[in-house]
Amino acid sequence: MSYIQSFSRYEIKYLLTPLQRERFMSRASMLSPDEYGSYTICNIYLDTDDFYFITHSLDKPVYKEKLRIRSYGTASSDSEIFFEIKKKFKGIVYKRRIVVPISEAMAYISEGVVPQSLSGYKSMQIFNEIDFLMKKYDPSPKLYLAYDREAFSAEGGIRVTLDRNIRSRWSDLSLSSDSGTELLDTGVDDYSLMEIKCPAAFPSELAAVLSELEIYPTSFSKYGQIYKSSAAARKTKAFLT
Repeated sequence: MSYIQSFSRYEIKYLLTPLQRERFMSRASMLSPDEYGSYTICNIYLDTDDFYFITHSLDKPVYKEKLRIRSYGTASSDSEIFFEIKKKFKGIVYKRRIVVPISEAMAYISEGVVPQSLSGYKSMQIFNEIDFLMKKYDPSPKLYLAYDREAFSAEGGIRVTLDRNIRSRWSDLSLSSDSGTELLDTGVDDYSLMEIKCPAAFPSELAAVLSELEIYPTSFSKYGQIYKSSAAARKTKAFLT
């Protein structure tokens, strides 16, 4: 599998109504469909029993991190998946990831068995970072989260993604099935979550389109929104108090 193991970039998020989405896409002529087009992303987020990663993230610290495994589409028993660390420091997002068979990823998460398929200095370096967090926090699978994505690109390494049908479940934490509850009670079920991802300065052409349409950035974490609206948040609050 050919993939980028690590990168850093700015990620700016926007919640678009159906009308805003239509108007934005009609004006954003600088965007071209990404080579992968439309696809489904399936994630399992790892967290501690008191949900340290997400509660810390929701406090909006200078530095935060998340651990997750990810597949593009549902995974089968012999699929390769991504094991990722996502960090954010002073507004810059850093992603580091390795590819491993799903069986090796789950054996590592549940039993600490080091994946045997890893090779290459960089893969081992990233695995060691994952392993450090696993040993420090002892996280386990907590949430399945999936969404349907349309991706676009522009000159200068710009990517724009539009995510819809955000869905999740707190049980049956497997990448092999794609059932889940829609993110309804936050009021964004008809919206698209747009992310503009750029390696450096924000593109002026896109900024002009957004300004014209009065579309403004928002702070929005899929995992965070689902957590805040869930029983898990109430239980964690009770546990902490």
